[in-house]
Amino acid sequence: MHVIPTLGLIGFLLFSLRRRPMGGGDWTAFTPSSIRESPAKMMDNINTKFKDVAGCEEAKLEILEFVNFLKNPHQYLILGGAVLSGPPGTDKTLLAKATAGEANVPFITVNGSEFLEMFVGVGPARVRDMFNVARKNAPCILFIDEIDAVGHKRGGGDFGGQSEQQNTLNQLLVEMDGFDTSTNVVVLAGTNRPDILDPALMRPGRFDRQIYIGPPDIKGRASIFKVHLQPIKLDPAMAKDGLARKMAATTPGFTGADIANVCNEAALIAARHLNPHVEGRHLEQAIDRVVGGLEKKTQVLQPNEKKTVAYHEAGHAIVGWFLEHADPLLNVSIIPRGKGLAHYIPKEQYLYTWEQLLDRMCMMLGGRVAEQVFFEKITTGAQDDLKKVTQSVVQFGMSEKVGHVSFDLPQQGEMATVKPYSEATAELIDQKVRDLVDSAYQRTMELIMDKRECVDMVGKYLLEKEVLYKAELLELLGPRPFKENFEEDTSLPEGLKDWNQESEWS
Repeated sequence: MHVIPTLGLIGFLLFSLRRRPMGGGDWTAFTPSSIRESPAKMMDNINTKFKDVAGCEEAKLEILEFVNFLKNPHQYLILGGAVLSGPPGTDKTLLAKATAGEANVPFITVNGSEFLEMFVGVGPARVRDMFNVARKNAPCILFIDEIDAVGHKRGGGDFGGQSEQQNTLNQLLVEMDGFDTSTNVVVLAGTNRPDILDPALMRPGRFDRQIYIGPPDIKGRASIFKVHLQPIKLDPAMAKDGLARKMAATTPGFTGADIANVCNEAALIAARHLNPHVEGRHLEQAIDRVVGGLEKKTQVLQPNEKKTVAYHEAGHAIVGWFLEHADPLLNVSIIPRGKGLAHYIPKEQYLYTWEQLLDRMCMMLGGRVAEQVFFEKITTGAQDDLKKVTQSVVQFGMSEKVGHVSFDLPQQGEMATVKPYSEATAELIDQKVRDLVDSAYQRTMELIMDKRECVDMVGKYLLEKEVLYKAELLELLGPRPFKENFEEDTSLPEGLKDWNQESEWS
């Protein structure tokens, strides 16, 4: 009896092999037609416009050429597609959608991972179907999000899913070669990893231009806040423009998605407390939520732990306050959160001198030194600070003995494989890191001992209030002994002001 199921299985496999096309063809001849259909989604009557996308004015000017092409295709002999690249949350998809809205054409979108399935040949079939849909609905914009899923570099073997991915990529290249200005279809793509895209995708006639959309600077963040604060019912006493500038100054490194999250979180906090308007404190709490994570109200610190944490954070705050190049304080909290206990405002800066790195290093060690001074013991709380100190020597090439070289450390989530330097260099790095940390530690110790009363005062304040803002630190310690630029210019350059107002396109 047990032989019958086995014979049935063998018979089915033989039947399938006989039905399979000769020469290693694909299986799409007997797969359901729905599997071969493109998963692309088409949207008509897009209401999103360029005025709804803030913080990337240069990218909008670059992509404006595609809007003009869709409205006046006879002006162009050839126009390839464009890859919108940049970190997650920088509104790449929103900008592509706004381009369709400005040109008043359909927007067809698909994710790169949706092409690949378990059946051989499904990926190329879906690519063909997607481009057929685009041709039927021309003029239109076809947007392939996360194109690195299907368009990464070929090579390294021809087996399994890699072979299917290569076949899908080849079909994508063939379809893009069949597009010209007479087709009246613009192909855009989005990716976080342009470095792994196949060179054949990036040649002229296909994706012949890259539009980088990075995290917005303070001007861009102010513009984004103005967009996302628009639908929120704010306190009438607060001026929207002034509030946008203030929030932009306190959210360095935030992307458009982060800012949208802050505004949404502030509205939720106000509703949770039955406030009719969103106030400044709600936005500050929302920033704490986005930066520090969820407040862990059930995680109660023991009295001795709470005191240690308070003086640890007070050490960071005092060293940062009295060193010129350290990051200015936003707020410090001893309330346990998912991502840590304190955060600071990094300055809008792209190049750092040795003095600036040294001041920042001392600030990172401030908490550990404060523990040593006040409790004559240290805890594991400074582990992340020490990791950043090591980075200064290994990655930034800030040591004469190690040389003017940079070695990449494994990022969070990456596997540490072979070190990119020899054992002799590793020993030299270890010694230089020790020397550098010892020097910074001694400098920080002298500052903490000199300002011991200030550390004690801030530590006691934190034990009582749990949260300390910059304005309160100013009352406790007085002005910093260095000139600070409190109000940064958040206005756009003259060439970018009001260039995309609705009146131009109406």
